[in-house]
Amino acid sequence: MSNSLGGKAAIVGIGATDFSKQSGRSELRLAAEAVTAALHDAGLKPADVDGLTTFTMDTNTQAAVARAAGIPNLKFFSNIPFGGGAACATVQQAAMAVATGVADVVVAYRAFNERSGHRFGQFATHLASAATSSGVDAAWAYPQGLGTPAAQVAMVARRYMHVYGATSADFGTIAVADRKHAAVNPAAHFYGKPITLEEHQNSRWIAEPLHLLDCCQETDGGVAIVVTSVERARDLPQPAAVIAAAAQGSGADQYVMTSYYRDAMTGLPEMGLVGDQLWSQSGLRPEDMQAAILYDHFTPFVLMQLEELGFCPRGEAKDFIADGAIELGGRLPLNTHGGQLGEAYIHGMNGIAEAVRQIRGTSVNQVENLHNIAVTAGTGVPTSGLVLTAA
Repeated sequence: MSNSLGGKAAIVGIGATDFSKQSGRSELRLAAEAVTAALHDAGLKPADVDGLTTFTMDTNTQAAVARAAGIPNLKFFSNIPFGGGAACATVQQAAMAVATGVADVVVAYRAFNERSGHRFGQFATHLASAATSSGVDAAWAYPQGLGTPAAQVAMVARRYMHVYGATSADFGTIAVADRKHAAVNPAAHFYGKPITLEEHQNSRWIAEPLHLLDCCQETDGGVAIVVTSVERARDLPQPAAVIAAAAQGSGADQYVMTSYYRDAMTGLPEMGLVGDQLWSQSGLRPEDMQAAILYDHFTPFVLMQLEELGFCPRGEAKDFIADGAIELGGRLPLNTHGGQLGEAYIHGMNGIAEAVRQIRGTSVNQVENLHNIAVTAGTGVPTSGLVLTAA
């Protein structure tokens, strides 16, 4: 490994609540349930945990989660900003703490009632008038009607289509593959409910060129990930998913969902920065990945991620995904749990859990002979990524 982090920490436990549209319980309870389930999966006790990390957007403080889950003491705690872009970075933080000896066992968690409670996809005018740097940034876009994530992504998607000739049907290929995978996943909201490309094309517009079926779900639920050293992992019951690489990235002229002032609006430079670090740290290349979990809050950004990460040349993702290439049995299966379009939207944390299942060989859509898998976090914002490998 070319850096001091790669190969020193591993994911040894994953846990989740049910995924629903109305959880009927508090976000703190969801967090505690997910953490408790992850520790049980790892064969560890609450007293073994000395670190917790989560998103700045999570309403559950580490101290509160520790009390609710029976964790007595914490030596490490951190919060990562930028919404879904934080997902893989929480695992990076956990791995850094473990690798440096700051903590022995760190749990990353995310829990919310994003459908029955606060819904992130709604227009929020107060964001454009906040007396903060984010308020100043939002004030440029909100008066133009670009006040929801779908509207903000639609602008970039339209430019991408214009430059590279991608079509709405190409975006639909992502949605169809995700829903095909979700249809056989009992944990998925859309279990037993695949879609056709025709159904995608006939779904209503949200913000052209985005159809309803280009947009991720809104979900209540929680997910937790347990990280410890590779050495300790050898004595635990589950096969370890070794963290071969972990990276964050914020590109030039970066805004939150509205980076419209770059020389081009046809890519995600921050994801390219993450990808460069992942391949450098791990010593692996895109062609060494047997599958990938790419953050799919909106389908066009999945195509752009494939290009930024080097799975295909720029502008050629539409061809790369054709003919079942991203479905189980294809050359690069994507989002084998169904993704945020098909399983649940837990800000990408459920995707990390699926990557661990793939390493363990326990996915409902298991990729044969899988040894390496790439995972990404939210796009359009400063973001993060992981490469996980079998021990």
